[in-house]
Amino acid sequence: MNYIKHLNGVFLQFSKDHRLNPTHISLYVGLFQLWNNYHFRDSFHINREEVMAYAKIGSKSTYHRCLKELDHWKYLKYIPSHNPFQGSRIKMFNFGTSDGQVVYPYSAKNGTSNGQVVVRNNKHIQTLKNNTKGGKHGPPQNENEVVTFFKDENWPITEAKKFYNHYQSVGWKLGGTTEIVNWFAIARKWMLKETEFKAEKTIIPVSQNTDNLKTSSMKNFNQPL
Repeated sequence: MNYIKHLNGVFLQFSKDHRLNPTHISLYVGLFQLWNNYHFRDSFHINREEVMAYAKIGSKSTYHRCLKELDHWKYLKYIPSHNPFQGSRIKMFNFGTSDGQVVYPYSAKNGTSNGQVVVRNNKHIQTLKNNTKGGKHGPPQNENEVVTFFKDENWPITEAKKFYNHYQSVGWKLGGTTEIVNWFAIARKWMLKETEFKAEKTIIPVSQNTDNLKTSSMKNFNQPL
């Protein structure tokens, strides 16, 4: 997938579509970044808070409205999930071809996209099948895959091994019952919690045995704060 040609194609389509507003575009760009993180898979799971942070959207109703409209207008395929432990899925359409020509989203109704048949590359389809078969939507294949991911996120190898050994010991399940369907999201949550934990450890508590009202210098209370 040539992401430069894809972006050129989709932004050309944005310029022609007067239904779009800046929120639609920022949401699409946020989803594109996640798609890039997942190495342009055929589909990928999303976390609402993560997408809203990427797109700088503060309202859940605005987020859901724009996401459904992008789906309705054939910029992507939104597959909602009613399972709190399994995020909704997104399927991104390819707007770029090898010759730079724009390819509009595929229509399941008539098998065409505005009269043009979209022909997929067989090698690309086989690669996607291999990725899915390898279980990349669920647990990682091995410890090395986790180590590589943590290194890409600028985290130490020791933390990657702690993460892998923990979830390997519980069978890659949440709460002991629910199977993990997106270990990348779980790893990012692990990193976030570890960052918060380290931040809490650096806070110096106020001593109860110290008179904190005393100061070594005279304060001029006529000056504004």
